[in-house]
Amino acid sequence: MRLGINLGYWGAGMDGDNLAVAQEADRLGYDVCWAAEAYGSDAPTVLTWVAAQTESIDVGSAIMQIPARQPTMTAMTAATLDSLSGGRFRLGLGVSGPQVSEGWYGVKFDKPLARTREYVEIVRKAMTRERVSYEGAHWTLPLPGGPGKPIKLTVHPQREHIPLYIAAIGPKNLEQTGEIADGALLIFPSAEHLEETAIQPLRAGRETAGKTMEGFDVSPTLPLAVGDDVTGLADMFRPYTALYVGGMGSRKQNFYNQLAQRMGYEKEAAEIQDKYLGGDKAGAAAAVPHQLIDQTALLGPVERIAERMQAYAAAGVTTLNLAPAGFTLEERLTALRAGTDALERSGLA
Repeated sequence: MRLGINLGYWGAGMDGDNLAVAQEADRLGYDVCWAAEAYGSDAPTVLTWVAAQTESIDVGSAIMQIPARQPTMTAMTAATLDSLSGGRFRLGLGVSGPQVSEGWYGVKFDKPLARTREYVEIVRKAMTRERVSYEGAHWTLPLPGGPGKPIKLTVHPQREHIPLYIAAIGPKNLEQTGEIADGALLIFPSAEHLEETAIQPLRAGRETAGKTMEGFDVSPTLPLAVGDDVTGLADMFRPYTALYVGGMGSRKQNFYNQLAQRMGYEKEAAEIQDKYLGGDKAGAAAAVPHQLIDQTALLGPVERIAERMQAYAAAGVTTLNLAPAGFTLEERLTALRAGTDALERSGLA
């Protein structure tokens, strides 16, 4: 099992430290550094900044949002980043959510699976440097009846095949991801529930494509906090968990809430959502079960984290992405180093 890091959103108050974290992860031999985007910082700019000041660690978008860019623009960005980084770029895609897609980008959040499939097909075709012609329900290239003509990408990516990941939560999205992508970006993964909540639909998608799970990268992100007080460490992530389970999306369209329900927290997920959407964010955070946090984060002494890493590897994880927590840079760097220590102790390195 490999280790990665996830810097999250640039502009979240830790910008001055994020580059140092990425550089230390590079020095320690971490495999990949991911950056996110929503409606603040964009991922490609951050990844370019990181790639220019690191040596060997891959850089990946987790995610570049599908409603934010035309697919051919995404292919241009991926090819450019791969070239500038010396073949270290990984393209992570996702549909975002209804609030961001419609409220920020003005793109209707409908038929996300069909849109994703078409988007991936166009991106892949463009990056082969074929002339791009495509007729789909959501994109048609070139536009008919006009001056447009099929065009091919002029930039040569460093590699013939840039790894393509999709952020997936729901069963249908996971199945399609297994079919059309090289890896899956997961969030709130529980080793105890990973088989039914992620691996089974991913495997079904791979079988549809005539493939096995061999070579497919199951790549979840987990918060990491090191110390002896597991309960106190878990409490650090109550607002984070409450935000996603309670406030991401609408009452009817919250994929994270639905995931918590599939993990057996139906009653608790409903309570968290009711309180969060009712304006009681503190109450929502207090309603998050300790076990839910503990199952979806790496908490405690290095020995305990090593045991959890073994559980994730046994469940099918191939790249474990860590989000090292801390109030200072040194605390985050200490957590990062503990991650490599735990991997070595687990026997998975």
